[in-house]
Amino acid sequence: MSMENKIRYLTCGYCSTGCNMIIKFDDKGKPIVRANLDYPVNQGKACPKGFQLLSHLNVDDRATTPYIRDHENRFIPITWEAALQEFVGNFKRIQNNYGKNSIAFISTGQITNEEHAFLGALAKFGMGMIHGDGNTRQCMATSVVAYKQSFGWDAPPFTYEDLEKSDVMIFFGSNAAISHPVIWWRIQNNLNDPTVVVIDPRKTETATDEITSLYYPIKAKSELYLLYTIANILIQNNWVDGEFVNTHTSGFKEFKKHIAKYTLESTARKTGISEEQISKLAEIIHKGKAVSFWWMVGVNQAHQGTRTAQALINLALMTGNIGKPGTGPNSITGQCNAMGARIFSNTTALLGGYDFTKESDRNTVAKILGIDSGVIPHVNSASYEKILEKIKEGKIKGLWVVCTNPAHSWINSNEFPEIVENLEYLVVQDMYYTTETAQLANLILPAAGTGEKDGTFVNSERRIGLLQKVLDPPGEALSDFDIFNRVADTWGCSHLFKRWTNPESAFQVIKKLTKGKPWDFSGIESYQMILDHGGIQWPYPSSKNKKTDTYRRLFDDGVFYHEDGKAQFLYDDILPYPEEINQDYPFILITGRGNISTWHTHTRTGKVPLLARKLPKDPYIEISTTDAKNLGIEENQWVQVSSRRDKIKVKALIGGRVKEGEVFMPMHYKETNKLTFPIFDEYSREPGYKFAAVQVKKDFEPI
Repeated sequence: MSMENKIRYLTCGYCSTGCNMIIKFDDKGKPIVRANLDYPVNQGKACPKGFQLLSHLNVDDRATTPYIRDHENRFIPITWEAALQEFVGNFKRIQNNYGKNSIAFISTGQITNEEHAFLGALAKFGMGMIHGDGNTRQCMATSVVAYKQSFGWDAPPFTYEDLEKSDVMIFFGSNAAISHPVIWWRIQNNLNDPTVVVIDPRKTETATDEITSLYYPIKAKSELYLLYTIANILIQNNWVDGEFVNTHTSGFKEFKKHIAKYTLESTARKTGISEEQISKLAEIIHKGKAVSFWWMVGVNQAHQGTRTAQALINLALMTGNIGKPGTGPNSITGQCNAMGARIFSNTTALLGGYDFTKESDRNTVAKILGIDSGVIPHVNSASYEKILEKIKEGKIKGLWVVCTNPAHSWINSNEFPEIVENLEYLVVQDMYYTTETAQLANLILPAAGTGEKDGTFVNSERRIGLLQKVLDPPGEALSDFDIFNRVADTWGCSHLFKRWTNPESAFQVIKKLTKGKPWDFSGIESYQMILDHGGIQWPYPSSKNKKTDTYRRLFDDGVFYHEDGKAQFLYDDILPYPEEINQDYPFILITGRGNISTWHTHTRTGKVPLLARKLPKDPYIEISTTDAKNLGIEENQWVQVSSRRDKIKVKALIGGRVKEGEVFMPMHYKETNKLTFPIFDEYSREPGYKFAAVQVKKDFEPI
């Protein structure tokens, strides 16, 4: 049933671009989705997923009631009252038997700010958990840590207006043409005829697009060699903004000494990029008047991803390309509300960007929320992979998984079902009862999706956008916010959330947590204000004029968030990739997005016919023409792909998109992560999905 027949506005629940859609209703009450012409993000544009934003809601495998696994291993429907008693009873039993730290949660970047805050506060302040992390660890943790270390705060500096003001744009490990198509479309509005450079191991849709000027087919995971060498060339040619570096940065002298050893000759061998091409790229950066650097998970998902992101940040700093129109070291976020998760998830940082380990921070958060500071943990949570290690070791016995599908998406995914066998109770809260993770659960809680609830998201350019409820969730399904409310009541901690009566009242509480922080948006008065202004970028403190600017970038004053006000040059020695390529496993497997219509584990897009048919039904691997010929493999032939962890059957797609010695598989197939190598960045603990040693052959062994 549709809501009352009026226009509603809905920020998209797929990627972090933050497109806004207008929902109208026809004579029969059916919602019609249109892109919002007046919204500053998408300006009337949307990708296929956006136009099909509501189509995944009314499908046969929606979880419409709670389900419990019975003694015969079947899922049977139960009432909400029974489900909540099961959940709370089992989690309290586990805590009584094994201690407070024996339960944990894993969340997402796809629920609202209000729901993030409610879940994190409920889990850690109400239920006594220490450990909780999110699936944003899999995609954006590297950029978070890179910004924090370099700038003193997690502060993406750009606005989408910069896409239209740069004259040089470097896209590194980002297939933006299909992963963020509206962002790519914004470049077409750039009147500066920008030089667009794409650096990627695979000849992606972005690399071959007509607006791309140069494509650099770099060898997988050799980025640091290239970036350090470019920095060295800039220094050797005195192409450095000395005034900016001296006034606004620290550590440059040490950085200069560190990168002196990276020469053109050796880097050309390491990267597969010629000396002439490397020199040309350095010159392009030097000659650019407004240079911007854009990256995504091709950088983040690596064993040295943080230092790679910071190598891009260093290039922006040393050339003064930050804080001005068309510039910046700009990480494009992945999920619709991964940016909101960074503020409010209460996972590895205390709500609002405070510190669990600091008494003054705990007291401040407690005062704002009106709770006793004694309920706030004094220590940080373990990161995602460490939570799984604790489950494997028998230290965590109860797990609550909210709006994510780690049995499919986690690196080396074969291990996840084996790990959760060590749990005594697994609760999965999701829209669908059919996900790979839900099928492992003891209890499934049915959740509403985007379009079935109210709240706010934060997009890549730090813009807070509004979601308005369009449809009622089916059956007994509830918004995540309402589920958390019921869990709090059943657990006996609802007094902590007496002001959290609905999403907007929760927003009024949690916005106060940002006051005085770099991401202060305490000046936002209401949901209506967000709607009236086409979203509002942080920072937007309460002292600011109530008329917002359409776009605002950070660091226009050259002041950063370290105590000395300066940005830091950070770097490390380059380490060899931990998994060896040898005669038995001679290929490098790269993973990534399959096409413009597909999203993550294909859980939602796979249920929309117009989107699902864009992704081939059978899993496939891209292999070069030369390698296919040498192996006797033909187009669309079934082949066996093996890693040191598993072997799978896929179809071969042959062509020039990958180099010899490298192969590619889309992340949307459940088979892909059976092969990926579980290595983690030292600083961000983000998994390295972009490099695994594999074998490809046409002759099958038993699988």
